[in-house]
Formats: sequence, structure tokens, C-alpha cells
Amino acid sequence: MTDYKLEAAKAAVGNIKPGQTVGLGAGATIAYLVDMLAADSALAGSLTFASSSFKTAGLLAGRGLNFKSPAYLNHLEVYFDGCDQFDAQLNALKSGGGIHATEKILASMADEFILLGDTSKFSDKLTTKYPLVIEVLPAALQIVLKTLKDEFSPTSLNLRMSSQKDGALISDNGNLLVDIYFNELPPLSELNTRVKMIPGIVEHSLFYRMASKALIAGPDGISVIIPRHAE
Repeated sequence: MTDYKLEAAKAAVGNIKPGQTVGLGAGATIAYLVDMLAADSALAGSLTFASSSFKTAGLLAGRGLNFKSPAYLNHLEVYFDGCDQFDAQLNALKSGGGIHATEKILASMADEFILLGDTSKFSDKLTTKYPLVIEVLPAALQIVLKTLKDEFSPTSLNLRMSSQKDGALISDNGNLLVDIYFNELPPLSELNTRVKMIPGIVEHSLFYRMASKALIAGPDGISVIIPRHAE
């Protein structure tokens, strides 16, 4: 069987130019991309990398690539990342890894934010299959939960718990993660702003109109998707 994640990574390489500062997210496709770039020593040696992912940062360091913390950068030429689901406007839900706050920072500093994935990730409109994940300051947990119930009922709110220790899962930033399952998604423009404005919420996992294009691998090869609002 064709490994579509590998094919998407191959397509991504063609969008990288010598001398660029490149941001990378997390996941199998990104790991393939790191391996491919490391194999091209001439190209890789000219690049500077940043990542939103602890695991990807380790891969970059292990390959001897030039890595900088995002804290020391204010601009990327391109940022690559996957997602759980994206729509025709390239709105994306990035719910799995719980690192969406840093992912969104890197996406916002990039000239191009390119989504990588396979055709199973696409839906004409975002659905309720995946939760909206919020990162919450610990002291604000109860008031945030109450506000969400009041403003977005009916919803299901689940505090993420650790499987490796007793207690809640703690984000890279020392905060809590809450999954919000909607019966029906509110209008995305409204959801994007209303959730972020609740005091105590650091960031949410909806990437609203941030991606410039998507490279999607499938049975028919690579599709390049441009958001409809950009047409």
C-alpha cells in the first residue's frame, strides 16, 4: 500500500528553498520530512529550523540540523504541520497533540502555513468528530468550564487526564487541556473569537483561516488545495 504520509512529505520538500527558516509541527509526516531534508546535506545545511513539538525538536537535533527555539525567532518563511480535519477554506482542527498554542504561534509568524495530510483529513465543512481543545490556566478551570456550559450548551467538556501519572495532563506551558465536544459547531468565525475571549483560556485548537495551502496525498497523487476564500 502507498504510504500517503510519505508522499505528502515528498511534496513538502519541493516547497522549501535554500536559506529559509522552516517551522515544523508534529506527527509521522513531519518525521518523514525531517529524514528527507537530513538526507540532502547541501539543502539542510542552509536551513534553520524551529518546531512546536518536543519530539520533532529531538529529531532535528539528532540529525545535526540547525535548530532554534521559537522564542528567538519572529519570522518563518514556511511552516508545515498536519491536522485532524480541515475544510474547503483550510480551517483546521488540531486536537490531538495538545500543543496547539505553540503551533499557532509558529503558523502566525510564517509567510506560508502549509497543511500536510491525506484525503481522509478533508471534509467540505468541519464536523463534530473531533473536539475543540482549549488550554486553560489552572486557576481558571472552574470558571472557564462554567462559562463554556453557559455560552455553548449543549456541549460535553472533558478535562484531559494523564495516563502516565495521577492527575490531569499538563501542557508544555504548565496549563490544563479541556476537550469540548459540540452537538453542532457554531459558526467558525464566531467560535474562533468567543472562546478565545473567555478569561483564563490561553488558546484553542481551531486554526481559522490561517493556512495558505494544503498538500494532500491520496490515490490520485498529490492535490494542492488553496482556500476558497483566497480564490
